Amino acid sequence: MENLKTASIIDGKEVSARVRAELKAEIEYLKQKHGLTPGLAVVLVGENPASKVYVRNKTRACEETGIRSFQHTLPESLSEGELLTLIKELNASKEVHGILVQLPLPKQINEEKVLESISPQKDVDGFHPYNMGRLMIGSPLLQPCTPFGVMRLLESTGADLSGKEAVIIGRSNIVGKPMAMMLLRKNATVTICHSRTKDLPEKVRGADIVIAAMGRAQFVKGDWIKEGAIVIDVGINRAPDGKLVGDVDFEGASRKASFITPVPGGVGPMTIAMLLKNTVEAAKKLASI
Repeated sequence: MENLKTASIIDGKEVSARVRAELKAEIEYLKQKHGLTPGLAVVLVGENPASKVYVRNKTRACEETGIRSFQHTLPESLSEGELLTLIKELNASKEVHGILVQLPLPKQINEEKVLESISPQKDVDGFHPYNMGRLMIGSPLLQPCTPFGVMRLLESTGADLSGKEAVIIGRSNIVGKPMAMMLLRKNATVTICHSRTKDLPEKVRGADIVIAAMGRAQFVKGDWIKEGAIVIDVGINRAPDGKLVGDVDFEGASRKASFITPVPGGVGPMTIAMLLKNTVEAAKKLASI
């Protein structure tokens, strides 16, 4: 008999809706009890169509949860100095608790310099070297949103991560490296793989948890997945037929995994939910609540 078992879907829309509902109640409490309304400044430089969509989604999510949104839409020709001046003003603003500069930036602006100019206490993307360093030593302040969201998805499965073998495919500063630190804090044994890793399929076959974040459509095959593994697909790629697909062969992996995230509707909704969470946490810390 052919095995017809399929994995349980980890519904990112549902989990993110729960996070947003929790935040909405907490924000209402902060307003009533402390007169505090968390504020997020979103800075968009230029006309990148994808960036415009992301910013619109973030602004809408703020409105829905009760966070005050400050949007700064600036021309493509903006100088690095002008952007740094704006960030300095936002760092000093009492109404702004979180600052998000939408990437990519135009070529005349040094992204690293800009990200480092954001106050670590307001760095709701969690990319500042100070926040990355805090995460590294196991004492995080504000954590990068996508891996933070992945941890919430893993929690939703009820799985105990302690002692589990976790394989991360991808070593970016945005997902791979911080993801490893978060899993280590939960006592998982972590392997980071990348384009130079030898015998990658064999490494993945030994994993209880697979996190794919390398940006290559359906790269991870179903027969790489260990029976009963949890598969988190961070990738989002456009297939030749125009469909959105992840880094994992969803059909094949579903037949082996115990839990799997879909694309879209898996990790994506969690990134914005955790951005909102970081904004609320930043507001509480800045107000000493």
